[in-house]
Amino acid sequence: MARLKNTWWQRKKYVINSLTLILPCVFIYHALFPSFPPVWAEKDVGMFKVAPMPLNMKPPYSHHNEYVKDFYLAFGKGQISDIRQAYLNIGPKPLPIKQFEKGDEGIMHGTNHGQHAHAIAPATILKSDKLWLTIETWQNDLLLQSWDIPQALIVEK
Repeated sequence: MARLKNTWWQRKKYVINSLTLILPCVFIYHALFPSFPPVWAEKDVGMFKVAPMPLNMKPPYSHHNEYVKDFYLAFGKGQISDIRQAYLNIGPKPLPIKQFEKGDEGIMHGTNHGQHAHAIAPATILKSDKLWLTIETWQNDLLLQSWDIPQALIVEK
């Protein structure tokens, strides 16, 4: 049997190893119980009632050379299947459908329970910007709605 010196490492290596085993439990807990910002006001968009919610209160991030902000959209009224295409953007005015069709940013996708979108956004959100939802139905009706951006997301210049 080998004799080991009573070093700091020999005394503490099991404690450090147990911390390594506990850390995944912390990450799993945060994954199972996430915290989100509050849902914004529900508004009518044609035959739909929609309430957006940002997934975090951080500024927009660069995604495929375009700045985006992630949103979850809860539908309180209306059928998702009645939507042909829907887009989300942040800015002083809504972007035209032709500009959205060039790429895959801003497109709403998800299930009947809720939709997700990477809203096209400027690098810094200003006080004059709004969140714009553009919905095109199968009857080619274009529905628009906007929400004011909360002060926590606005960058003062």
